[in-house]
Amino acid sequence: MSDSVVVPLERIQDKILVVRGQRVLLDADLAAIFGVSTGQLNQAVKRNSGKFPEDFMFRLTKEKDGKAKDMRSQTVIASTNRRNTKLLPYAFTEHGTIQVANVLRSDTAVQMSVQVVRAFVQLRQLVVNQKAIRSKLSELDARIGEHDEQLAAIVETLHQLAEPVSPGKKRRIGF
Repeated sequence: MSDSVVVPLERIQDKILVVRGQRVLLDADLAAIFGVSTGQLNQAVKRNSGKFPEDFMFRLTKEKDGKAKDMRSQTVIASTNRRNTKLLPYAFTEHGTIQVANVLRSDTAVQMSVQVVRAFVQLRQLVVNQKAIRSKLSELDARIGEHDEQLAAIVETLHQLAEPVSPGKKRRIGF
């Protein structure tokens, strides 16, 4: 690696959003990570539009992504690069971010694409771990549920045995 600045994984992960059920990075955030302006990033993408199918990149819309403006306002880059805020941002999936690094062709973009991929992989691993934990908790809950029923039956039997015998009723012993 050269002298370029490497953004910590946590800072990249904080910028990854879930839009339309996919984890994505907005164009302004991705541009900041790769060390270029949003305009440069989008221009490179337009020049190479054939390399960006819908599963790599899509533009947010007000209809589908009602909170798109909220997402845009969360990115400091949008206000500092004087971008036309009427245009909704592009969202890049994990594969799209790798493709952006390929079309930008800078050392920084290549190095940062590795960090971006690591951030996506870490988030994916967290989701897998959460699913495993939820599964184990459900399993434990089922076991405890059965155990509680068994304990309740034992306690009920002990209560019956501990009941005093009324004088009119004698317990039969034996057969």
